[in-house]
Amino acid sequence: MSVRILGEGELRRLVRLDEAAIEAAEHAFLALGEGRAIQPPVLALEIAARNAEVDIKTAYIDGLPQLAIKASSGFFGNPARGLPSLSGFMALLDATSGRTVAVLLDNGYLTDVRTAAAGALAARTLARADARVAGVLGSGVQARLQIEALSLVRPLERVLVWARERNAALVYADEMRARLGIPVEPREAAEAVVREADIVVTTTPAREPLVQAEWLHPGQHVTAMGSDAPYKNEIAPAAVARADRFICDVAAQSLALGELGPAVAAGAMPADTLPVELGAVLCGRSSGRTDRDEITLCDLTGTGAQDTAIAAHALARAVAAGYGLTIGE
Repeated sequence: MSVRILGEGELRRLVRLDEAAIEAAEHAFLALGEGRAIQPPVLALEIAARNAEVDIKTAYIDGLPQLAIKASSGFFGNPARGLPSLSGFMALLDATSGRTVAVLLDNGYLTDVRTAAAGALAARTLARADARVAGVLGSGVQARLQIEALSLVRPLERVLVWARERNAALVYADEMRARLGIPVEPREAAEAVVREADIVVTTTPAREPLVQAEWLHPGQHVTAMGSDAPYKNEIAPAAVARADRFICDVAAQSLALGELGPAVAAGAMPADTLPVELGAVLCGRSSGRTDRDEITLCDLTGTGAQDTAIAAHALARAVAAGYGLTIGE
């Protein structure tokens, strides 16, 4: 048995945040919507003493040559030690024999790409076609990648940003202005961003809601991707209830890890709420936006199907380009 090993540098050269990455995300969600994916619940380990978490995700997608098992970690005290907060790797198994065929030492890079691609897919599916002003809450890696991905599916004219640290928002604005070639403007309050933007993306690890119901306005789309654990919450329960269309990646995960859980716990949503999943919208089994004045909210908690799709995409590119170190027989 031979195994191909790829490092982060190689994977960054091979896989970009581009239309191909969005297509990989769409493949994953279509498989979920059409019942062609087998995906167990996320295995989540919280290490409170270390201000850390470790998640394991996996999925089998009928039609793909491999399936991925991903371990990702977030040790949020790392920046104080001069280290990045996020890390991880993906192992790829042959979908026919189960033999290990590759290990992708991506340090979380592929997760970053697939997460941003899913955000772009959600906006392409649910946001108004004439949306031009984007708003982002947060200033980290995903805040950058989500807006970069969004610019691939909507012709943005302006970006608004809020972050807890004012200087972080200023740095973000300067960097993204240069990257996108459009105005990127910091705001003093999250409220100002939400009230002004056509599309809002929330990218924080907030444990208390940031987005309030009264800030939302007709025709707006919100993608919430920061909450992926029971103790996280970016969208106020009343704001979840105010959305005309609440869409999520996986209904059970939204209830256990995402924005639906706090809304149900607060009594803002019925306990038996069964939200529409993005895959069902993409394959035509459910409707997304039906009116330009609807408020749409998409809760993304991250799926193993996304990981399998982006990992298979990365391995195909690696094989074609002759990248990686092969070990074993």
